[in-house]
Amino acid sequence: MSPVAKVSEFHREGNDWFCKTGLSSDITVVVDDVKFHLHKFPLVSKCGKLARMYEDSKSTDKQSLWTTVLEEFPGGADNFLIVARFCYGARVDITSKNLVSIHCAAEYLEMTNEYGEDNLISQVETFLHKHVLRNWKDCILALQSSSPVLKSAEKLQMIPKLMNAVSTMVCTDPSLFGWPMMMYGTLQSPGGSILWNGINTGARMRSSGSDWWYEDISYLSVDLFKRLIKTMETKGIRAESLAGAMMYYARKYLPGLGRWQSGTSDSSKSRRRVVSFNLAKASSPSSMPPLDQIALLETILSLLPEKRGRSFCKFLLGLLRVAFILGVDGNCVKKLEKRIGMQLELATLDNLLILNYSDSETLYNVDCVERIVRHFVSSLSSSSSQLPEFSPPSLDPVTSPSPAPLKKVANLVDSYMAEVASDVNLKPDKMRSLAAALPESSRPLYDGLYRAFDIYFKEHPWLSDRDKEQLCNIMDYQRLSIDACAHASHNDRLPLRVVLQVLFFEQMHLRTALAGGLNVANTETAHAVTIPGGRTGQEIVQRDGWVTVVRQNQVLKVDMQKMRSRVGELEEEFQSIKQEMKKRVSKSSSSMSSPRLVKLGCKFLLPRASDAKNDTVQNSVSSTPRSATADHTLPRSSRHSKHRKSFSFFG
Repeated sequence: MSPVAKVSEFHREGNDWFCKTGLSSDITVVVDDVKFHLHKFPLVSKCGKLARMYEDSKSTDKQSLWTTVLEEFPGGADNFLIVARFCYGARVDITSKNLVSIHCAAEYLEMTNEYGEDNLISQVETFLHKHVLRNWKDCILALQSSSPVLKSAEKLQMIPKLMNAVSTMVCTDPSLFGWPMMMYGTLQSPGGSILWNGINTGARMRSSGSDWWYEDISYLSVDLFKRLIKTMETKGIRAESLAGAMMYYARKYLPGLGRWQSGTSDSSKSRRRVVSFNLAKASSPSSMPPLDQIALLETILSLLPEKRGRSFCKFLLGLLRVAFILGVDGNCVKKLEKRIGMQLELATLDNLLILNYSDSETLYNVDCVERIVRHFVSSLSSSSSQLPEFSPPSLDPVTSPSPAPLKKVANLVDSYMAEVASDVNLKPDKMRSLAAALPESSRPLYDGLYRAFDIYFKEHPWLSDRDKEQLCNIMDYQRLSIDACAHASHNDRLPLRVVLQVLFFEQMHLRTALAGGLNVANTETAHAVTIPGGRTGQEIVQRDGWVTVVRQNQVLKVDMQKMRSRVGELEEEFQSIKQEMKKRVSKSSSSMSSPRLVKLGCKFLLPRASDAKNDTVQNSVSSTPRSATADHTLPRSSRHSKHRKSFSFFG
């Protein structure tokens, strides 16, 4: 009787494997320092490689005991044990988990039908095409288990076959492939009922969305995941779906990314819970090989489509935050900053608050935000750099040629500056550089920038007036609102030069508002007088109502005339004070180096006095409209009650 018929079992003794057949071993096969003491006939009759090696050894070595070493055997010693059992006629269970490794081992040993009918290669290929390629779960398990023998599997074209099958099933209705469809999702019957231990519970689950496959492919290695995404691209799967899979994969394995990103909905998460313990044991997350997080981040960045969207921009900012934590290469950071800058108007303040993980003294990475802003400005001038929107478009799509994105980014930057202004280590040049990164046309109003500077001055009381003036020079005082001007005129943290300029433009705003109000009142009154009295009530307003409107206009006109006369009085008072101040300037011309001089414009200089006598001068001038041909300055210490009184009729 042949040794194959007498085989009972394989057993291990230390680092050696033996087969009990009743015959002594005549061949020793060494795989990864593990010795298999076997017999020539069952191995040589099934393995073409071993048969050829044995024939070559007979001509050189006449010993009865033959020893051979198999270098780089696919799957190692454990996989060779499976092949040896098959050669001895023992039953070998081919599953989706060992399919790829067994196929690689069989190809390595050349176990074709030439060396035995229905040899191992034939059986593996039959199982692959009849069972694995038609089932989602088996395809995922086969791909996941192929990582240790990936190089060998590439030569057999098994990986492309499995990936094509997975991509085809993603493009097709999941219900066509039977159940359970999702390895790590809810176990579902063909009718849609949820199963518990294979028993129909009668409960119905929601129809799976387009993201049902995200969880399953997330258990693949980075290399396999990258290849699968590229295969899906060739199959025509939408870029939005692929981007969603990449975002899910990155949130799962990159540290902290999930905390800054809004994950999937609760219902979607509940669908992905592991209900079947058998499936969980078949391929658990712990079987994933350790990932190189830097390589993963760079891979995800290279795979992401050139698109724009609100959630997409948020994800890119999360990747940038993780990149700083991991200390990735500078080129990767530059690519992220550029892609974020091309859609910065879709970002939020929380996303931009990136902590500084370097040795810098500042709390937030202001330099990074400034670079992003400059990328945004440069992208506006280049139409070729505009990214296409994800389809379907978001609820509030942004059109690139309109000024809306620029205005949104300006508001975002002003809010960011107000948030980081409380950092005591933030230097004035950083604030100035960030504020100047946007063009002047981006800010219709400078209230947000004024608020940021005011917070910065409050948290940095040691700043000199020169540093403050350099920051304030970025602002356009004509674009401050009435409320901002009123606040700035009483702000002790601002330099005196800035306060005087704000007061000047505040007077201009008031005069413009008064002139506009009077013009409106005159127009309405004239319109009321010229209305013909012969028209019916259907053509004009009712008589009683019209009389009321006319009376209201007359009262408004009287009030405006009173206000105009009051402004004239204030102008006369201002001229008298102006003459008095000129006399003081001429008297102090001999000692100009001793007092501090303040200049508003280029024609008029005043000493900055600290005595209380100038209170009257300051209060009177602050409430008087400025001449368009001369510049004036006032002492800073005199801003108090009388100034407020002079503006009381506006407030």
